[in-house]
Amino acid sequence: MTTSINKLDDSSMASAPLIEIGDAVRRSREAAGYSVEDLAVTCGLTDVEIARIEIGADVDPGRLRRIATALQMPASTFLSA
Repeated sequence: MTTSINKLDDSSMASAPLIEIGDAVRRSREAAGYSVEDLAVTCGLTDVEIARIEIGADVDPGRLRRIATALQMPASTFLSA
């Protein structure tokens, strides 16, 4: 079952702890072979923004969609950690 990247919003993130979302982003990035800097360039975010997402300090749905698109996966992957 896949979920559209467009369906990721604040309400869907309420059920997943922020640190788990960040950990899922980190694992996905590493599985794709990206460094933080590589992913930042690919999705148009800064390396600081990526780092904040990975530690669970920022899980903005728009940023998660950009990361998911760069990693060629559904954003819902980050919610099913």
